[in-house]
Amino acid sequence: MPQILVIEDEAAIRRVLTKILSEESDTYNVEEAEDGLIGIEKIKKEDFDLVLCDIKMPKMDGVEVLEAIKKIKPEIPVVMISGHGDLDTAVNTMRLGAFDYISKPPDLNRLLNTVRNALDRKELVVENKLLKKKVSKNYEMIGESEAISQIKEMIDKVSTTDARVLITGPNGTGKELVAHWLHQKSERSKGPMIEVNCAAIPSELIESELFGHVKGAFTSANKDRAGKFEAANGGTIFLDEIGDMSLSAQAKVLRALQESRIQRVGSDKDIKVNVRVVAATNKDLKKEIDDGKFREDLYHRLAVILIKVPALNDRREDIPLLVEYFSSKIANEQGISKKSFSKKAIKLLQEYDWTGNIRELRNVVERLIILGGTEVSEADVKMFASK
Repeated sequence: MPQILVIEDEAAIRRVLTKILSEESDTYNVEEAEDGLIGIEKIKKEDFDLVLCDIKMPKMDGVEVLEAIKKIKPEIPVVMISGHGDLDTAVNTMRLGAFDYISKPPDLNRLLNTVRNALDRKELVVENKLLKKKVSKNYEMIGESEAISQIKEMIDKVSTTDARVLITGPNGTGKELVAHWLHQKSERSKGPMIEVNCAAIPSELIESELFGHVKGAFTSANKDRAGKFEAANGGTIFLDEIGDMSLSAQAKVLRALQESRIQRVGSDKDIKVNVRVVAATNKDLKKEIDDGKFREDLYHRLAVILIKVPALNDRREDIPLLVEYFSSKIANEQGISKKSFSKKAIKLLQEYDWTGNIRELRNVVERLIILGGTEVSEADVKMFASK
């Protein structure tokens, strides 16, 4: 049942609005507040789907109420109630985030249409949030070991900033999950997250991939093309396996970090970009620096915050949780019944040498679900998960 709050200091207007809304639909639950301060206290304590708020009120005017609501619960649509002399202010409140405004005395059809549209908008916002949560489950970090707990704590501290982060760790440990968590928990989560696998792009194309190119810059450049840095503007760019990037590309990335500007290949025109850079590598970059394969100045630009993701062999206590997670996820993906694992099967999996880390464990769990018994046993593990 939609919860609607009417904030209005004139009792007669307040009663009219409540009467109209109550008679329109017995599914509306309407509450009243005679001034802005009382209204804000109600909003803090209860969940409302819509607020109707007068502009001119004692103690706290409607503009102040609107600004407060947008800080406390920004998802609530607010419809402003304006007298004839308040119209300019009412229009300005739209810039501050008001859904709409209605004039006094309220026109019945106008009021009801505005309320229905605002409630539909609120429902859509909630659905989008739920969808975003479902999407983010693809990047859950599973584990309660000390190492994983420290990483989660670090992410919570760092995600609220724009500090650059370098994520290190062996292949298959989930470095990309850390990058996604950093983005999704940040203020940039509404912007794009663009991933670039530096190891998968030929060295002669990496600069064009990152910074774009203009028509005629090279043989196959048939038209202007934006690069990944431009695509990530306002969001995050994740440079995976950055240790495999060529020295010439490293120099351009360094300039982009220093000046927040890039140039497309074949152009001398600067393009300003607002991008947070998160990088990852499975290499020892300090050794790469000693070997002349990685720029030391770029390393120090990237490694403002260092996060080291441990190998699965160093967090074996998380294996039962990971097996449970993968078992549910794989069963859902395959459209089959979820299988349980016996205690002996789990214990044996904890004793294995996981050189391929979490990626390898997932593959083994999938194999056991497909080939194992109704309950995956120790014998199944010995037969189908042998190294």
